[in-house]
Amino acid sequence: MQTHHYPATDNFPEALLKSRKAAVAKVFRDAAAHRLQLIYTRIDRDKQQGPHFTDFHFGIGRGWYCYPASTVKLPTAVLALEKLNDLQIPGLNRHTPMFTRALPGVNPGVLHDYSAAGKLPSISHYIKKIFLISDNDAYNRLYEFLGQEPLNRRLWELGYTGTEIRHRVGLPLHAAANMHTNGVYFRSGRQLLYEQPEQASTLQFPLRRDLAGLQHIDHRGRLEKGPMDFSHRNRLPLNELHQMMRQLFFPEAVTNLSQFRLTEEDYNFLYCCMSQYPGESTDPVYDEGQYHPAYAKLLLFGGQKTACIPDHIRIFNKPGWAYGFLTDTAYIADYANHVEFMLSASLLVNKDGPLGDDQEAFESIGKPFLKALGELIYEEELQRKKKYQPNLDRFRIHQRTQIL
Repeated sequence: MQTHHYPATDNFPEALLKSRKAAVAKVFRDAAAHRLQLIYTRIDRDKQQGPHFTDFHFGIGRGWYCYPASTVKLPTAVLALEKLNDLQIPGLNRHTPMFTRALPGVNPGVLHDYSAAGKLPSISHYIKKIFLISDNDAYNRLYEFLGQEPLNRRLWELGYTGTEIRHRVGLPLHAAANMHTNGVYFRSGRQLLYEQPEQASTLQFPLRRDLAGLQHIDHRGRLEKGPMDFSHRNRLPLNELHQMMRQLFFPEAVTNLSQFRLTEEDYNFLYCCMSQYPGESTDPVYDEGQYHPAYAKLLLFGGQKTACIPDHIRIFNKPGWAYGFLTDTAYIADYANHVEFMLSASLLVNKDGPLGDDQEAFESIGKPFLKALGELIYEEELQRKKKYQPNLDRFRIHQRTQIL
């Protein structure tokens, strides 16, 4: 798109950029300060239902760092299932109880998970908690199961060379501590199926200089003048996150070398977890007052407690928000109107105040923007003519509790 407002490298539909929706217009007026990045993928099916993609993007490739927050939990969950398949141990699967040994000075061990019906931790249960409420400890335990070095090397092998998953989340640990991961073991009854000792990563990440904000709250809760330094924190570029979603939902559209080593049951399990609402879960069980249906559904529904989500619409997504940055990536399906599309967005909501003191900006700027943006794309898709209607039966699995 060639205007005096946006670089020629951006091809996001101009009509959407000029939307009169107040929440969208407010952010687009100051897109650079918000580090705004968007990717919208139209999906057209051929006669054999093969998907064909048209990508529209804004702000991609400008070198803006955006803290990925909980979106790093998506590839970690996928690769945890992949590792189980790679181990090829009879009787070992995502439901097998997984126990974590303590790592002194870093993270305690885990022998029980009282949120699980059987009171035992497992890969399956951790993944459910990651997608239902974005549970931090669940992600940390999968990070430890994978190990920092194998996790990153596998992502780079898949082509995600800009991604760096360096640390646990929600724990104030130094870089050296995050290089060390707890020992884990899997046991079925009294039978030990697999044991993995604690690991120490020797991976050397490239030097970076990623700064953001004018002031920030440090790990001790003190206000610090000057930008926050993210140079040793996780990085997951939006274009790579979006590609991970495409790879996950359309594995047939990528080369065999780029495919995740997952089974059909693995894919269905992930689709179910990613689209389920907390109130639909029977294991674990969540308070619907706190964890309402739209709690983690930001694009289209803005995370609003009062949102009424139609039965015929499902959002398969993974959001993340922390230190002033808000990101969501989603595959959205409307079964009644034969609509499907992919949408990813990232922005710095707190461009003026201290990073780390962001709740008001998330609620007043970030979530309304994602809601309005999702509405714009959805309305565009409702009007768009398609030669062949998509068959979305593969993604009608959110109520198949036996998968979980």
